[in-house]
Amino acid sequence: MAARAGKSQEMDPGIWGHLPVELLEHVLSFLPLKSFFNLLCTCKRFKSLIYSPSFLAKYSPSSSSSSSSPALSSFLLLSHPQFYRHRLPLYDSAIGNWRNLSLTCSILLPYAATTAITLLSAANGLLCFSLPNSSSFLVCNLLVGSSRVLQFPGYPFAFEMLTLVPAPDGYKIFMIASGSSSNNAWVYDSGVHSWREFQGFDPTLSDNCHQGVYCNGVLYFCTSEPFSIVCFDLESGVWDRSVVELPGELTFVKLVSDGEGKLYLVGGIGRNGISKSMKLWELEGENWVLVESLPEFMCQKLVSVCYHNYEHVYCFWHQETICVCCYTWPEILYYKVARRTWHWLPKCPSLPDKWSCGFRWFSFVPELYAQV
Repeated sequence: MAARAGKSQEMDPGIWGHLPVELLEHVLSFLPLKSFFNLLCTCKRFKSLIYSPSFLAKYSPSSSSSSSSPALSSFLLLSHPQFYRHRLPLYDSAIGNWRNLSLTCSILLPYAATTAITLLSAANGLLCFSLPNSSSFLVCNLLVGSSRVLQFPGYPFAFEMLTLVPAPDGYKIFMIASGSSSNNAWVYDSGVHSWREFQGFDPTLSDNCHQGVYCNGVLYFCTSEPFSIVCFDLESGVWDRSVVELPGELTFVKLVSDGEGKLYLVGGIGRNGISKSMKLWELEGENWVLVESLPEFMCQKLVSVCYHNYEHVYCFWHQETICVCCYTWPEILYYKVARRTWHWLPKCPSLPDKWSCGFRWFSFVPELYAQV
């Protein structure tokens, strides 16, 4: 009886291999999105079903039955110059576990095997890498297995503040191309697969900003002291300067957007370039309204790990959380907006102790339907 019971629990290929397509699609729709990482290489039938027109029509975010679509998994992705030939650590913020994103997949292997590609920006499930020794970028959706090489219309060139942002019909890439005669803004539009050049770049940004903060079709940047906020309209290419007065006694300024219209400011408070405290504000109308102050002992740790060099500090939004990071430190200070609490995320356990700089964190939410 025990043997028969054990045998009855086995999956009969004759039955499970011939499930109706509609039933199989329905079963797949209940899987967490991270399971698709493993599912894609299981068999050709599963892969074809996931990207079939009927599956996409039923379970895409824009469909009426989007509540049945696969559950999103969200990750904090850590990059470092010495990771690129092997893997990128991922922290699953939903379950608190670490995993690795392999760079030996078919998309990245031709580049990662020969040179050190660099992750520059991430948005809506897409990753943007620079390709060394060329004037090209690689935009890819690792979940789907799609990619596109974007050739910049000029070589040689240097660039700054590259930012990948979502758009209604795909995505846009903003950057400042540093040439011998001018520093102009360039925008790539995936909807028309072309670059546009815009003049009028404010040079005071170059020493203080690493990438723009996207909110309602506009990129926001902070200038060097005296601190101010300038913005760039991605559609018109027009620069403007915000007239909203910033809080006083700021030692550094970092901006964060929740992607839904809210703009936050993370700033150090002190004098002579030394931060004694750090506070968080939210832009409400024409005023910056104080939201929370960082506890003193956490502030002391933050300023000590960045050595009061606040150009090493950067911030980003990740799933209802504001993350404060430093290029010289492998941990994340984060603020849970709903709970109004501050925390430290310890460093990745597989990270070698000898690595002391070059850390860069990204918010990575895999998206099945993000097109390159």
